[in-house]
Amino acid sequence: MDRRKFLQLSGAGLGVSMLPLSGNLVAESKLTQSGIDLAVKKEFADVALNTATKLGASYADVRIGRYLNQYVVTREMKVQDVVNTESIGMGIRVIANGTWGFAATNDLTADGVARATRQAVATAKANAKYQQEPVQLAPVKGHGEVSWQTPIQKNAMQIPLADKVDLLMDVNKSALEAGASYINSMLYLVNEQKYFASTDGSYIDQDVHRLWAPFSVTAVDKKTGGFRTRQGLSQPVGRGFEYLEGRAEDKIQSQTVLYRDSYDMAEDARLAAQQAQEKLTAKSVKPGKYDLVLDPSHLWLTIHESVGHPLELDRVLGYEANFAGTSFATINKWRSSKFQYGSDKVNLFADKVQPGSLGAVGYDDEGVKTRNWDLVKDGVLVNYQATRDQVHMLGQKKSHGCCYADSWSSVQFQRMSNVSLLPGKEELSVNDMIKDVEKGIYIVGAGSFSIDQQRYNFQFGGQLFYEIEDGKITSMVEDVAYQSNTQEFWNACSQVCDKDDYRLGGSFFDGKGQPMQTSAVSHGSSTARFDGINVINTKRKLG
Repeated sequence: MDRRKFLQLSGAGLGVSMLPLSGNLVAESKLTQSGIDLAVKKEFADVALNTATKLGASYADVRIGRYLNQYVVTREMKVQDVVNTESIGMGIRVIANGTWGFAATNDLTADGVARATRQAVATAKANAKYQQEPVQLAPVKGHGEVSWQTPIQKNAMQIPLADKVDLLMDVNKSALEAGASYINSMLYLVNEQKYFASTDGSYIDQDVHRLWAPFSVTAVDKKTGGFRTRQGLSQPVGRGFEYLEGRAEDKIQSQTVLYRDSYDMAEDARLAAQQAQEKLTAKSVKPGKYDLVLDPSHLWLTIHESVGHPLELDRVLGYEANFAGTSFATINKWRSSKFQYGSDKVNLFADKVQPGSLGAVGYDDEGVKTRNWDLVKDGVLVNYQATRDQVHMLGQKKSHGCCYADSWSSVQFQRMSNVSLLPGKEELSVNDMIKDVEKGIYIVGAGSFSIDQQRYNFQFGGQLFYEIEDGKITSMVEDVAYQSNTQEFWNACSQVCDKDDYRLGGSFFDGKGQPMQTSAVSHGSSTARFDGINVINTKRKLG
């Protein structure tokens, strides 16, 4: 990114200034225009593959990408920002002399593609003298010419901007009328048009759609100046705009509306305003040991940090030590076939095909057809997340299909799959679970978190906290966070609700790597109970 583009994007406004924006600022109409013709993509891909082979590459793959983003940001009854970006180009990755090489270009001409390919091969050959062992790729059978698209009903990019603004204004109005002092609401829309080709014989065209509709409500006590916030309970999804056209279901899970296949953003904002005001007068939690009942809107983040990241094989092997730490879940623990990651109620799985999830694609960025697989079975660690050049280290011959790059200009590498907790097998509702809790706290929504460099010792907060006494929710409490370590926490899992309560949460901007890349990933679960967890009071005392 050059200085001028940086200033343009960073000047787009506070609401989006912290987002990983890339590409050129474009008019809204650009987002609905057709991309590169499929035949032209194949022509450019063949130029790269043929050039790489002639120069001595034993393997090559090509990614031609068009990345579209739209961000709509509001505050109270005003629109703060609308940002549209487009980025188009090609990345070429090769193996020559047993070593990876990569180059990228936005010069989509035959000469430009050939020039970038020569650079990728030259890079690989230059690096070969430092390579201690040649790259070993798990075999992948070529898929021929195939395509995949996120199953959507309405392309969010094609919805008029005025309709999106009207939606957010309705949301803000609902919150303000319900007593909110302030509200920020946003829409983040992403469309990745990705074409992959390789010397294995694959030509894969994919059209990936994601959206997120977050908001933040603040209630202020005018007498004391105190304030409390409540974030929206929507989750980022791999769906179309139809997800935002739903209405709140009649079904209530304890203190919150159950959102799954659709999201009533205005209704959630109304509830958020009421709950933010209630938080102003809620009593402060008494520290101690509690049984925790964790809603999926909260538990997804704990899964992400304590399961998703530590079971990425590159972290386990120490490749991520510089940026975000390694992992306590070392290879020797897995090889023992006895490492008790959690109780026998805990079944955690990786999944790249789950409909509606952020990570759902037909094929990963190595051309591997996606699937699901077990990570923790009946509490025991059974596998990791790995790519084509990693699985041989596990004695496996089939890639897990979890390779991803956030742009055509970024080299693809191992990224977290959707990692989720399997629902309980026995019929169990949230209310039934709460009935058996003598002293506990019910937590809704994701909040602050902290976890060490081995993804072991941690602390998590939330959005809403309700005290449970003798099987009943008694009142809201505040200033809650719980502390544990990954193994102790998951071994304390005593119950998981059934499939009727299963919901997805997730992260729209999960950072990893150097230079950092972001990816979107979902984590599903039903409400789960964890016994005897240490709860602290986070309220700061002045003086």
